[in-house]
Amino acid sequence: MNVREVPAVFTPRSRCARCRRPTSVCYCAKLTQLRTATRVVILQHPRERDVAIGTARMASLCLTGSELHVGVTWDDHPALGRALADPARPPILLYPGPGARDILREPPVGPVTLVVVDGTWSQAKTVVRDNPVLHALPRYAFAAPELSEYRIRKEPRAEYCSTIEALMHVLGVLEGDPEPFRALLEPFRAMIDAQLVCQALRPQRRQRQPRGPRPVTPRLPAALTDRFGDLVCIVGEANAWPYHSTHAHDADELVHFAAHRPSTGETFDMLAAPEAALSPSTPFHVGIPEAALRAAGSRAALVDAFARFTRPTDIIASWGHYGPNLYVRAGGTLGERLDIRALGQRLANTKLGALEAHVAAVAGPPGPPLAPGRAGRRLAALVQLALAWRATRT
Repeated sequence: MNVREVPAVFTPRSRCARCRRPTSVCYCAKLTQLRTATRVVILQHPRERDVAIGTARMASLCLTGSELHVGVTWDDHPALGRALADPARPPILLYPGPGARDILREPPVGPVTLVVVDGTWSQAKTVVRDNPVLHALPRYAFAAPELSEYRIRKEPRAEYCSTIEALMHVLGVLEGDPEPFRALLEPFRAMIDAQLVCQALRPQRRQRQPRGPRPVTPRLPAALTDRFGDLVCIVGEANAWPYHSTHAHDADELVHFAAHRPSTGETFDMLAAPEAALSPSTPFHVGIPEAALRAAGSRAALVDAFARFTRPTDIIASWGHYGPNLYVRAGGTLGERLDIRALGQRLANTKLGALEAHVAAVAGPPGPPLAPGRAGRRLAALVQLALAWRATRT
């Protein structure tokens, strides 16, 4: 007999306006106030903002004069621009990578503006990679000299630690006296202890009772059913230097953009000449000869041409956000979007690998490319996947 869980009835919990935690696990009584010559600027990924056990807000409440900003794009952010332009405290970035100095052994001389990216390691990597304003900053890193106390959240490596622990170690060196900054761990420990108590008291068994059949709900978005005529699949390719390259380079720039409207068979295909130095690997990866890339028109011309190809009601479908972000960074505007990769993960209830592998598993061998180079092959795979999903609708 099928059974379903009956959730318990909970009364709304009051929340602390300062730390934004439920009052039963508020850590504000353990907060301290620390003034620093270092200007601390924390750039928090939006997905980390609502994580209940995050530590960036906790650190900002303890460090007087610190700044906490939420977002993923920082090149034109006015508050960050002001912080980076402080002549009395030149900026540095706390993030590991090629060329990063060990800040515990070789700290910068004099007061600095310390820029810290808060998020999972994957989120932080994306933020640093996609913002040239952060590329230009001197980079520092460190291996935590002691094991992290973050017992309720697993770090990818033993020497990694939470944002507030990182600030404790780094500010202790920058300010010349590590002892006062040990106080940052007091609210951190209080939060962890309260969380562990809640986990221990959480009921493990729930009342069950018989249930009927689940209601049938549509699984495919309107772009694949009622609004299929508005669906436009797109792929963008970039002039991109390897992430660990020692060559000084700008952010990835759009050099090839291809699109297809499955309902009519219309295809858009256009190259744009690179404006920055061409990465030696770009022609190979995008599958377009270097001569063709250099002889292409401008990105502005590409953007104008695609704007004429699209309609105001179009739904732009892509595998992830990389292609659309390249187009928007080139000056274009996109309306409603559909992330085919995210949809595939929901339908399969698992993370997906490469586009081509998923299409082969769901829709069979790939069809002919819809445009030259890798963009044409990926575009054909994207369209094939959308058509396969549409064909299975009930």
